[in-house]
Amino acid sequence: MEEKIIQTRHIYKGHVVELDVHEILLPDNTRSKRELVNHPGAVAVVALDSDQQVFMVRQYRIGAGKILLEIPAGTLNHQESPEDCATRELQEEIGYKPGKLESIGGIFVAPGYTTEFIHLFLATDLSEAKLDGDADEFIEVERIPFEKTLDMIKGGTIQDGKSISALLQVARKLGK
Repeated sequence: MEEKIIQTRHIYKGHVVELDVHEILLPDNTRSKRELVNHPGAVAVVALDSDQQVFMVRQYRIGAGKILLEIPAGTLNHQESPEDCATRELQEEIGYKPGKLESIGGIFVAPGYTTEFIHLFLATDLSEAKLDGDADEFIEVERIPFEKTLDMIKGGTIQDGKSISALLQVARKLGK
């Protein structure tokens, strides 16, 4: 069932992603092409405060064509660990750092066309520690009761895949 890459053509190299077209050999010895977006990986964090409220961000997402409600997240910098990235992103996006940061798994975003893997975390014992955010990032921060986020998933208000995955992982962890 595995596919073998015969040849790769690099099409585009951007600030965050690269695009390759691979000529591949299929298991039945026929050839085909696969377009692949190479991505350095990312993190997404359920930041849960002592009142069981989740920090969420509203941000316009061009791929969706609208503002989405998401958990804080961001792309890994070169040679940055997922844990360091998660801590940095929380400080940049919500102005807090975690006293405790726990891995709750991870997801491949869309493995049919991208290498992007998002490391999911639960952050607790939060303390104020603001870092300047990205100049091209405009977000609004909200605190939402954890139980309400589950209703928002069910009702379709939260549509972001990484947020849904992480919130449901935390719900399971907390026995909800």
